[in-house]
Amino acid sequence: MPPDAPRPGGIGAAVAAAERRARESLLRGHGGGHAPVSYLELFFDLVFVFAITQLSHTLHHHLSWHGFAEALVMFLAVWWGWIYTTWVANWANPDRLPVRLLLLAVMLASLLMAVAIPEAFGRHGLVFAVAYIALQLGRSAWTTWIFRREGADRMRNMARIAAWFCLSAPLWLAGGLSADANQRLALWAAALAIEYAGPWRMFWFPGLGRSKAADWDISGSHMAERCALFVIIALGEGIVVTGTAVADAPLEPGLITAFVTAFAGSALMWWLYFDMGAQRGAQFISGHSQAGRVARNAFTYLHMPIVLGVVIGAVGDALLLEQWNRPASPAMVATNAGGLLLFMGGLGLFKRFSNTIGNFPLSHGVAMAALSLIALAALRWPVSTLDFALRCVAVLLVTAVWEWVSYHGGWMERLERLGVPYPRRMRERFERRRAEIEAQRR
Repeated sequence: MPPDAPRPGGIGAAVAAAERRARESLLRGHGGGHAPVSYLELFFDLVFVFAITQLSHTLHHHLSWHGFAEALVMFLAVWWGWIYTTWVANWANPDRLPVRLLLLAVMLASLLMAVAIPEAFGRHGLVFAVAYIALQLGRSAWTTWIFRREGADRMRNMARIAAWFCLSAPLWLAGGLSADANQRLALWAAALAIEYAGPWRMFWFPGLGRSKAADWDISGSHMAERCALFVIIALGEGIVVTGTAVADAPLEPGLITAFVTAFAGSALMWWLYFDMGAQRGAQFISGHSQAGRVARNAFTYLHMPIVLGVVIGAVGDALLLEQWNRPASPAMVATNAGGLLLFMGGLGLFKRFSNTIGNFPLSHGVAMAALSLIALAALRWPVSTLDFALRCVAVLLVTAVWEWVSYHGGWMERLERLGVPYPRRMRERFERRRAEIEAQRR
């Protein structure tokens, strides 16, 4: 019998019907297992390479508290547009035509939004707002429609998300139409507050109910890989800034030192995220019984400070290469140390999820304290820009070495081999906490 021929009733008919549904489905069908990142998703990311560059340059040219608030609102919008599309691509199969057309349409809206970023609080406010609404509401509505054959629960889940974006859309439009930049900032911040509350409220909406954790049956490995790729996008901005600043400048010894320092900072941030954080995070979510909840907390929310810290750090790199032979300005101190504080704080909270004892890494806490002291001292007793940057990079280096020793042999084990007594009570507490975390994960 040919493979596609109708089978007789009973089990054969049921199997044939299941096979037909699988062929016609728009879903990946990963069942919570591995789902590879598609070439279309990588193509989609190119828009956000441009968006991150736009954000970095805009903040660089508007270095004030008000400029930072505007850049923060735009960053939150950019991140929210990217992460929601990542969730959809986790469920939907990019090889199917309706999904492919959806992602290309979202890519176009994202590109228009990125183009409008430099003047989003000026003459292109309405363009930014309309592009963002088209991106979020259009994608959610389209996904609701194409999921109509994939089960009522899945369709209702997407309908709830679309409904929450309907709530925020009037605020985006009102802000885009406002001629007052402060009013626009307030309206857009309110719109984002509504949208960011949605996942925490499980998208409850009158008449549509509340989503359940079971509705978020994602591929954990796909989510971890996608967020790691976005961290690479953000780190790439620091590399571009570093190379561009030096390409046309006279290669003096001081500038070369600043160049190496900026690169070392980017390399160490990569090391701190990818050496253990990304790997453990991927393993943790891939084997978790509630992968959707972990994706919401550890990846959707906690990757925001990580990425934002890298973007602000890229602005600090630009100032370092511009001002390496001058005293460290308050803007340079704020962007360099502030970016690293955000990065280390977000990374420490992210690692807390996958840490075997479920704690904020001590090395990261000490690094944050050291960076704060270095920044306060530089504001009180001015130092050269290059010296300040070198001190910040030294903190990253110590943190990376500390963590490397902790996870590749362990401090307790090394001290015991050297004959240094280690408090028994502390070891027992660590072992007890590790057992509790393992029990919770099972």
